[in-house]
Amino acid sequence: MNLDDVARRAKVSTATVSRVLNQVGAVRPATRDRVMRAIEELHYYPNLNARTLAGGRSRTLGMIVSNLENPFFLDIFRTLEADAYRRGYELLVAHTDYKPARLVSSVRLMLGRRVAGLALVVSEMEPSLIRELEHSKLPVVFYDVGTARPNITNIKVHYRHGMQKIVSYLHGLGHRRVAFVGHHTSLGPLHERKRAFVEVTAAYAPTMRVTTVADADGLAGGQHAARELLASGFHPTAIVCVNDIMAVGVLRELRAQRIPVPQAVSVTGFDDVALAAFVAPALTTARIPREEIGHRMCETLLADHRTRAERGREVMIETELVVRESTAPAPPGRSRPARPARARRR
Repeated sequence: MNLDDVARRAKVSTATVSRVLNQVGAVRPATRDRVMRAIEELHYYPNLNARTLAGGRSRTLGMIVSNLENPFFLDIFRTLEADAYRRGYELLVAHTDYKPARLVSSVRLMLGRRVAGLALVVSEMEPSLIRELEHSKLPVVFYDVGTARPNITNIKVHYRHGMQKIVSYLHGLGHRRVAFVGHHTSLGPLHERKRAFVEVTAAYAPTMRVTTVADADGLAGGQHAARELLASGFHPTAIVCVNDIMAVGVLRELRAQRIPVPQAVSVTGFDDVALAAFVAPALTTARIPREEIGHRMCETLLADHRTRAERGREVMIETELVVRESTAPAPPGRSRPARPARARRR
């Protein structure tokens, strides 16, 4: 089955069938319906790769993410996919599991597929990859990593402002023993959240004592990190988590050890994924507007001559503190760090 067969069945020219398939040029709605009906009846599947290699314009965007199990990445994917679909594009997705080697192979796979643009929502990066993408001239949008180049737009979140809001809020509630639960802390953006926490809490020294623990990204990782923290003897009155999924894992471990939240320990997340509002107790967190990020990615990758100037810039996204049920004033008698015991006089 080929283009000629579809054209004969629909009683149109092959050029008209091509315009319908590529969604370019003016085609009357009735003619378009006739062509689409012929395609369905004949079970015709156009060879998209061959059409692209022959010089046609690709109708596929690429997206590479670190962890599709985390709803944060999934939310950005949904928005980008919906926007792309409305503009006649499909979205090809790859998952790296935070592994730089898989990121490199995924990028090269996307380049080989001749995608029209590429979005990278990742926390890992190989510096040589940025140069490779710059030389490709392909429209690219980074989230969290990399630097802006003529064909590369960089979307960043002001994590420090978000962490300042969380720590200031907890300090105002009387919390003076605060722990940070992170993951993959060797990766730039995630280490940035931890670094922001350490730097912001340092401003409250010596009245505030802090510690940090880390485990794998995910519900189980949050639970394991909380278990390690509680076994350490630090006894925090508040736990700040690198993201909401880790925070839900922390809540699970606190529940398992019969430590009431927020009466004994307050817990905060970061991102404000949908789950944060439905878990019990509902999670206090810093909201990152994923929909805005997804919309900006699509607009940048599919920019026309009027909006192409937006490419090659760094875009900073702000966070918003969302207060829910998982935080409360520090328990009486634990709003100050424990003083070291004095040595007994002999």
